[in-house]
Amino acid sequence: MIRRLFISLIFVLGILPGALALERTLTAEEETLIKAIGVHNSAISSMAGRFLQIDTAGGRVEGTFFLQRPDKIRFRYAPPSREEIVSAGRGFYILDRAERTKYVYPQDKVPLRQFLTDQIDFLNANLSDVVMTDTFISITLFDESPIGTVEVALVFERESLDLWQWTLIEPSGAELTFSIYDVEKDIEIPRSFFYIDSSYQSLSSPNQ
Repeated sequence: MIRRLFISLIFVLGILPGALALERTLTAEEETLIKAIGVHNSAISSMAGRFLQIDTAGGRVEGTFFLQRPDKIRFRYAPPSREEIVSAGRGFYILDRAERTKYVYPQDKVPLRQFLTDQIDFLNANLSDVVMTDTFISITLFDESPIGTVEVALVFERESLDLWQWTLIEPSGAELTFSIYDVEKDIEIPRSFFYIDSSYQSLSSPNQ
């Protein structure tokens, strides 16, 4: 189940037709806020907390996450799942600790990578939409991949400048939302948390 959700996270928007770059000029307020978000989050060396994934049908998946800049992240899903998603900059691995198997996806196929760098610069990324409310700003990015155009909308709190959630929308209109909470910043994370066990059997990734 977790592997299916992560496949959606990477590929679900890959077949959206006609995804375009932002067709308007950013306002001065938007540009200033987006730049501040990049500076603020680039300066956070590490973070850990809890996450919740919710799909259109109301299915919920919870767990914990650990992030170490640059390029390292680990999602550990709550029991009864034995699956994890781990990246140490070489790719994103889906690990099944029960079956001792792993799937790997190239780092540049995962939209989240643009938040993992220690030099976040959304103003020079591929922007397709920016929406502001009184409390949040949503920044939608896109990338071209072998399967088409990939988009992800990152939602930040305007006051704290922290990432709150990201949302993916399927061509059918179904949504997958990933929210984070109980976040601690600039904490010590053991290097072993981002270790990829070479003894795990490698399995063929879908869409390859």
